[in-house]
Amino acid sequence: MTFNDNARINPNKVSRRGPSTGVAVGGGSVLLVIGLFVASQFLGIDLTGLAGGGTSGTEQQQGESLSQCTTAEAANSDIDCRIAGAADSLDTYWATQIDGYRTTNVVLFTDQTNTGCGGATSASGPFYCPPDETIYVDTAFYDDLRTRFGSTGGPLAEMYVIAHEWAHHIQNSTGIMEGLDRQTSGPSSDSVRLELQADCFAGAWVGAASTITTDDGVTFLDPVTDAQIADALSAASAVGDDRIQESTQGQVTPETWTHGSSDKRQQWFTTGLEGGPNACNLFEVATP
Repeated sequence: MTFNDNARINPNKVSRRGPSTGVAVGGGSVLLVIGLFVASQFLGIDLTGLAGGGTSGTEQQQGESLSQCTTAEAANSDIDCRIAGAADSLDTYWATQIDGYRTTNVVLFTDQTNTGCGGATSASGPFYCPPDETIYVDTAFYDDLRTRFGSTGGPLAEMYVIAHEWAHHIQNSTGIMEGLDRQTSGPSSDSVRLELQADCFAGAWVGAASTITTDDGVTFLDPVTDAQIADALSAASAVGDDRIQESTQGQVTPETWTHGSSDKRQQWFTTGLEGGPNACNLFEVATP
């Protein structure tokens, strides 16, 4: 998916932090982190950087604005600017879908950083932190998505990750997360339903993306192609619980799933793509 040549990007939703000199780690806090790999230690992914307590906003490292990311050319050629463009489009889209919409922000970082959920490292993968309502991404993850997890990559695969995490903000800010049992696991658990719904919401944004316009009335993105959708589906499949378990531990244990199988992640992304957010009724179906 490429940005319209005439589109102007507002990059204010995204900032970048440089390499952190240290990660603040507290003791005994309960982390509320929803992301591609959070609460999935059994998948062989190091999440120890998230073991600390939350830090206040004044303790968190400040990021630099992406003032260079205002054109479609920049968004099509630079990963930081691509994320800024996706964030601008996502923010515009969800503001039209939800009454009283509350926005979020994306922090790009290198190696490690402080968050409202504690210290995060690049091993954490992209994640949304509910306490500070912020998305955190080390963009080196996109290399891992291709080389370690076997995704075809591509711009829409990269933007799918942001759309998935933005969807977690939608779930948090609208109350969908309230009352769920996120300590359980398995194909029909609340944890898996939450993740599959985020895939569905991401698909809904992709389905509408070529109609979402800037303040100037120009569409952000050109129409999506079948090849680009295939890239996004490849990314969704690459982070399925079954695929990661098979590659890291040599066997699949569905009772420990927290994010859903590759097939289900692709299925619900497609459901949102074709049916919009109202089709993402993960908590109303008997079997997701």
